[in-house]
Amino acid sequence: MRHFLLVTAPRLVLGLLFSVSAVDGFWWLASGQHLIHPPVTEQGRVFEAALQNSGFFWPMLKTVNLLGALSLLLNIVPAFGLALLAPVMAVIVAFHLTINTVGIPVALILVLCGGLLAYAYRDRYAGMFR
Repeated sequence: MRHFLLVTAPRLVLGLLFSVSAVDGFWWLASGQHLIHPPVTEQGRVFEAALQNSGFFWPMLKTVNLLGALSLLLNIVPAFGLALLAPVMAVIVAFHLTINTVGIPVALILVLCGGLLAYAYRDRYAGMFR
């Protein structure tokens, strides 16, 4: 039960969040419409539009989201999946703490789940800090 609460559940939560984000992002690329769109401030909309209209960044971001999510959901090299998603998570947390404070609960979920998984996979990251 402990392993489920500290590793499996956070892995599945992050995997689901980022897979939904990826599907929504690819849907936007194909149709110009979002499947889901949480509350966003005007500054947040401007930031998101800049990412979407850059031409290259949005597809790359959503590809990273999808690869990281699949890695976590399928439990195939999940430490690598978390490493892929960590920079994205850092930007999302900063975004919600500064630009779109409506999304602070999402930021807290990312910090909690990411922190639990980073701790659980710490032995796999040890080589980077030697």
